[in-house]
Amino acid sequence: MRKILKIVLTCWLLMYSVIWVPGVALGQSETPELLPDTKYLELYEKAVVLEIDEISKNKNNAFQGSLVEQKVKVRVLSGQYKGKTLTAQNTLSGTEGYDIELKADDEVVLYITVEEKMDGEKSIQNIYVADRVRSNALGWLGLLFVGLIIVIGRVQGIKALMGLGVTIIGVYKVLLPGLMAGKSPLPLTILVLIGVTLLTMIFVAGFTQKALAATLGTLGGLLTAGFLAYAFGDLAQLSGLATEEDRMLLYVEGLKFDMRGLLFSGILIGALGAIMDVAMSVASAISEIKKANHSIRPMQLVAAGMNVGRDIMGTMANTLILAYTGGALPFMLLFMAYKMEPIRIVNWELIATEIVRALVGSIGLIICVPITALVAGWLAGRSAGLEKRESI
Repeated sequence: MRKILKIVLTCWLLMYSVIWVPGVALGQSETPELLPDTKYLELYEKAVVLEIDEISKNKNNAFQGSLVEQKVKVRVLSGQYKGKTLTAQNTLSGTEGYDIELKADDEVVLYITVEEKMDGEKSIQNIYVADRVRSNALGWLGLLFVGLIIVIGRVQGIKALMGLGVTIIGVYKVLLPGLMAGKSPLPLTILVLIGVTLLTMIFVAGFTQKALAATLGTLGGLLTAGFLAYAFGDLAQLSGLATEEDRMLLYVEGLKFDMRGLLFSGILIGALGAIMDVAMSVASAISEIKKANHSIRPMQLVAAGMNVGRDIMGTMANTLILAYTGGALPFMLLFMAYKMEPIRIVNWELIATEIVRALVGSIGLIICVPITALVAGWLAGRSAGLEKRESI
């Protein structure tokens, strides 16, 4: 078993070395540029609000209201100006969702522009309130998550966190830099997700039959989802430019992205977690059944795994659909409010993209069930046969 997993891992490393060839990032120049006499720095720093003064109020017909300019005295909490008291500007337009209504003791993010001269002298040019500080709340929520997973999961919880760390490293240290360097999105994404799957399964279950069955089941579902995403994305003529963020990538200077490839890559990334979950659940169930009854036959194990998979399938496919529906809830309310025709809704690229995303992920999840059950049942039968021959 250990040898098989090592062979799979070696094959992945060979694929990695072929596809991932480090190169010079797009937009970088090989010749040094002449340094200007003055350069401008953009900083984002945390601060706490001390005082707020309204300095002007101007009528603005575009908003059918007035613009209020506020002078906000703040104490900086991070960066090179930490501890200093500065004055920032905050503009209220009367538009809900855009304005940042402040009061004393609120923590905010400042946008600071700094002029730096050749002699090293720095001077602040502008300071604006950019947003509220939300990272503190996110940090506490993250600590709660880590604490609960360790307390309840114990050793397995720690292994799960290690798998999560592998996923984060794979995405932020391999996938995103690779895309920025101009790599083809779909092959690179599949390569990274295969590596994430292998390492996560090894962390969670070790070099075991359960890990191998779950890995192969996950890869089977993942590759199926990748093929379907490409095929039906082409049939539905999805361009990958359904959202404002997608279109903004077209205007990034010095970079050119394969937008359809990014769309398919996003579909695979969104589906992987659920597919891994189902595959490990089926493999783990078969492993526990085998431990409880060593005389059970392989086909009985496969049947038991299929039964477990069917139960999981019903709820997990629902989970995927609900997750995507939750993200599109404001759009659904807009459709109802403006009484849009169903033919317009279904054929809108944004909605069509989400439908393809949800259904492709669900199909990949469904396909991983029989693959995992068959592999886990066969491996269990093979190990039972080896045990009998050794006892003889």
